[in-house]
Amino acid sequence: MKFFPIAKINLGLNVVERRQDGYHNLETVFYPVPISDELEVTEQKTADKEHDCELTLEGIAIEGDVQSNLVVKAYRLLKEDFPEMPRVSARLKKGIPTQAGMGGGSSDGAYMLTALNKICDLQLSNDQLRTYAAKLGADCAFFIDPQPQYAEGIGDRLTPVSLNLSGWHIGVVRPDIPVSTREAYSLINPKHPAVNCRDVVNRPVEEWHDWLVNDFEEGVFSLHPELGSVKQRLYDLGAVYAAMSGSGSALFGLFRKPVELPFTNMFTYCREL
Repeated sequence: MKFFPIAKINLGLNVVERRQDGYHNLETVFYPVPISDELEVTEQKTADKEHDCELTLEGIAIEGDVQSNLVVKAYRLLKEDFPEMPRVSARLKKGIPTQAGMGGGSSDGAYMLTALNKICDLQLSNDQLRTYAAKLGADCAFFIDPQPQYAEGIGDRLTPVSLNLSGWHIGVVRPDIPVSTREAYSLINPKHPAVNCRDVVNRPVEEWHDWLVNDFEEGVFSLHPELGSVKQRLYDLGAVYAAMSGSGSALFGLFRKPVELPFTNMFTYCREL
């Protein structure tokens, strides 16, 4: 059975306070973007306790041990509560850029939960799947039902928002500049914004430039000025609004019409939302 995990962008991202557990509380709006991976999950009839979830990777390269991939972790998380779950093999073809702030890994993990729920007939509700997803990662719960959502806490407290960007074109650029999430957070001085991003996205897109802020940009752009230059170039190309997604390094622009993205040696993507 095939599934197509999609990406997200952050429309505003405010780090509002540091928590006692070392994490940070956020305020952001997640919006789904039709850049996707391909996840194929197949039940295996033979037993193999050492390889209860065998994962093969294709497409954009992913660093690290396959066993630490959220697809495998999603299987093992459910296996704890459903020990009779059969062995599976999974093939993941990456199309979402990695280390981009677009939630590709989180989406893969969440879609794996959904896949196993269907294949193994676990009969879990979306609310139950979101609870499992939150254990995998802060923004995984969003991808159980990826509709526009206002996120609080560490990104796991979700409230639907009425936002439809249909007809807008999105251009995404992911420079070959890895950004460490830990380093990005180290540059943040948590504070509440003057206007909540949930309220800003209810205004016309033309007004977002002055009010919709990603708090990571200031610190990350100081370390990697090239990223700030890409954002400015998106505006020069006609973007009505442009920003970095998450802690980077992908940047996106919203355009009224299709645009050619003149960036070489970078991941680029442009289509209608």
